[in-house]
Amino acid sequence: MRFFRLGAACVLTCLLVGGAVLPAHAQEQMAVGASDQDHALLERVEHHLDGISLLKARFRQIAPDGKQTTGTAWIDRANRRMRFQYDPPSPLLLVANHDQVVFNDSQLDQTTTMPMDKTPLGLLLRPHLQLSGDVTVTGLSRDSNMLNVTVVRTESPGDGSLTLVFRNNPLLLRGWIIQDAQQQVTRVELLDVTTGGAPPADSLFNTDLPEH
Repeated sequence: MRFFRLGAACVLTCLLVGGAVLPAHAQEQMAVGASDQDHALLERVEHHLDGISLLKARFRQIAPDGKQTTGTAWIDRANRRMRFQYDPPSPLLLVANHDQVVFNDSQLDQTTTMPMDKTPLGLLLRPHLQLSGDVTVTGLSRDSNMLNVTVVRTESPGDGSLTLVFRNNPLLLRGWIIQDAQQQVTRVELLDVTTGGAPPADSLFNTDLPEH
């Protein structure tokens, strides 16, 4: 398992969850190492994520410019697909499927497509996210209520990082923070989460959106 020391920029990012700043003194920040405690925490995270195959939730997103939007998210990790349907009046739609992420802005009449494995989002959609090997843990922070784990692709850390945000005791996925290749930070908080059930309709994950 490969580890880096938690950097200052990542510490700041991990302290910001859903737009709320957690008190610095309440955080137990640590340099990520190979201690038994670290391994136990990461194994808990892997086990928890393994139990999430299908997820539906309301979400609140905070963009790099601070603008907040809400919507409904469907995540099908078994089939590596996702849909973020933003509430009106937002013109945005994000669909991930077929190893690509498609982002549509109907107001600008513009669609952007990226390979899933070139974005941190692709890590979240792995049916089994193993926190070793081709994934490097770069940050681990916790207090009595929250546990945050920051990861990058081992061979291409410059593609960006994914910080998974969990409620601690019991462990529950509450959202994530993505820092992209341009150092832009987007935060997503999950609300009213339901897991399991029948698979969503395939039409929800249609990536055949207009290209301009």
